[in-house]
Amino acid sequence: MRALGLMSGTSMDGIDAALIDTDGEAVHWLGPTLTLPYDVATRRLLAGAMEDARGLNRRDARPGRLAAAERIITDLHAEAVLRLLDSLRLTPGDIDVVGFHGQTVFHRPETGLTVQIGLGAELARGLGTRVAADFRAADVAAGGQGAPLVPVFHQALARGLSLPLPLAVLNVGGVSNVTVISADRPPVACDTGPGNALLDDFMLARTGRPFDEDGRAAAAGQADAAAIAMVLDHPFFRQPPPKSLDRNSFRAFAAERIRLDAFSTQDGAATLTELTAATVAAIRSHLSEPPATWLVAGGGARNPTLLRALASRLDRPVLSAETVGWSVDGLEAHAFGFLAVRTVRGLPLTFPTTTGVSAPACGGVVFDPS
Repeated sequence: MRALGLMSGTSMDGIDAALIDTDGEAVHWLGPTLTLPYDVATRRLLAGAMEDARGLNRRDARPGRLAAAERIITDLHAEAVLRLLDSLRLTPGDIDVVGFHGQTVFHRPETGLTVQIGLGAELARGLGTRVAADFRAADVAAGGQGAPLVPVFHQALARGLSLPLPLAVLNVGGVSNVTVISADRPPVACDTGPGNALLDDFMLARTGRPFDEDGRAAAAGQADAAAIAMVLDHPFFRQPPPKSLDRNSFRAFAAERIRLDAFSTQDGAATLTELTAATVAAIRSHLSEPPATWLVAGGGARNPTLLRALASRLDRPVLSAETVGWSVDGLEAHAFGFLAVRTVRGLPLTFPTTTGVSAPACGGVVFDPS
């Protein structure tokens, strides 16, 4: 099946769209990708919607700015689909299914609630093609973490590689997550820590730019090892996988311990970059065998200072996903195309070792265009 996957991640910087050919078990082709960046107004609206989502206790509630944000991101996802297809002289009729993750605004699986905004039925009608959406809710309802969802995709991709096992596939977005693939055991997966979220928010407040471009600020600064150690004292890092995070899970905790107001921009960026690397490295104590190689995707893979910090702390080869022919920016979009096909075919998306669900669980909701 030919699928088009969509992802708007916790970095909230834009929409990634990607084509993929798959039967939901093997990956036959990783197709072209496109990124549609959010403008400043949309980023502000999404940030405000996440603030308004803090008190949610129902999946269908849309208080404050959430309703407006849901409408806008649905329209922008449709635009991303059409832009990618137009660039290839294709139409929605050439696609079997669109995988629409939506935007996560609230994730508290311990309370049985995860919320991704996005109007799947309207996207299907607007595009005139089948859409699979709402991928996380069924897993959380069955007692799972609802995240990460991508390990089954990583496992399918890894079959075509000749890298030594265990292999870790690390995605560094607003939240970081890892899949560890072994030769004789099911994949183990979890969120590892705050990823780019703390750094992006800090850089936006200090410079007006929502990221540390090429890791330049961090490279010019000095990390505070004591502050990093205090954040690593959070009980999350002592929990074994599976486990997951909300984008803002560490915001208050880190602010109390790092006291970023006292840091220069360069030292703050260096400290938060090293913190991301340290939280990734912390997962090794929970694994039966350390990964031999780490493949990195997501926005963090574009940050050479972070990659150097990861290599230093992990003491193993740390490679950009591009070195094996995967898209750094579009890999999660490819994943949701893959998961959309699995949803259509009724194949499980989540597993006991990846989300903690008691048994392999199907998920997602399919919306037809009529």
